Amino acid sequence: MEHNILIIGGNGLVGKTIARILHKRNPHFNIFIGGRKGGSTDKHLTIDVTDPGSFQVITDKKIKLIILSVNDRSDNVLKYAITNHIDYLDITKPTPALVRAYDIAGKSDINSRIVFSSGWMGGIVPGLAGVLSKETNDIKGVKLFVYYSVKDLAGESSAHFMAENVAVPFQDYKNDQPNSIRHFLDTETFDFSFGIGKRNAYNFDVPDLYILNRIERIPNVSVKMTYNSKFITWLLGGFQYLRIFNILSLKERKMIFGSSGNGDQAVFEVVVESKNGQKRLSLQSTKGQAELTALSAVLHTEELLRNPHENNVYFSHQLHEPLSLLAQLNAYETINTRIIP
Repeated sequence: MEHNILIIGGNGLVGKTIARILHKRNPHFNIFIGGRKGGSTDKHLTIDVTDPGSFQVITDKKIKLIILSVNDRSDNVLKYAITNHIDYLDITKPTPALVRAYDIAGKSDINSRIVFSSGWMGGIVPGLAGVLSKETNDIKGVKLFVYYSVKDLAGESSAHFMAENVAVPFQDYKNDQPNSIRHFLDTETFDFSFGIGKRNAYNFDVPDLYILNRIERIPNVSVKMTYNSKFITWLLGGFQYLRIFNILSLKERKMIFGSSGNGDQAVFEVVVESKNGQKRLSLQSTKGQAELTALSAVLHTEELLRNPHENNVYFSHQLHEPLSLLAQLNAYETINTRIIP
């Protein structure tokens, strides 16, 4: 069977990384790259997510799966995929946009596989939590701790997300109730794996908060992040405490979060509290956060094309058996995991 796959936003960092990993693992796939400027080959398609009139080429090329790795504020691509019965995988949306898109899909007549993910780790956190506890009903709480390096090779999307949302309150969950909080406050000390050691970590918003609580019904969920630079972590906390982010322009906030290095590790710690006590899974991506997000998107793509999942709306972790997902991550050369009972 011919697999025609379109990566919209394929000229960005994460999109290019998805294309590289997907082609290396599946050289028989026909991979098309969609972007506003098109490209020099017939595999580069001119697609502007703000102009649905540019989408006809998707049908013309008989695309079977769209991977969205660019911000589509109006969900034009989602609506086109639903109307034209095309499989769809979205790895871009911050929490409020994810909730809106999920609502659109839930109210639609679905005749393809519509999959929502999380830009941080590609939506695999609930799956990793499932590795630590066989029954979701047994899980009382999940904490995610993120170690992110300013030297990480990062694209514009991460910086723009933080610049746009750093001053906006968001929610974690306590006793199944939303709790309004702000980024980079409420410090918690955590002992990170892979030689990092103890760091102060601060509030951080990722869609997994919503997914773990509202979809998996885990009553207590929190996410905290620390930077490799203790000074930068402290400084961002100070800016938030003094509400300096509220008076800075978007351009100024983009300057603060816009640095990108040549590459460094990212570490994610998933801590699960269940009826049987606490367990922890540590994951290191030696090539950083973007590489892990792209790899996760590739694993979701391969799963969609390999197994006959019914036409429906999914969150990406729902496609996988947890232990199979962990095994596939461990098989990748730049991913290391540890389970601490």
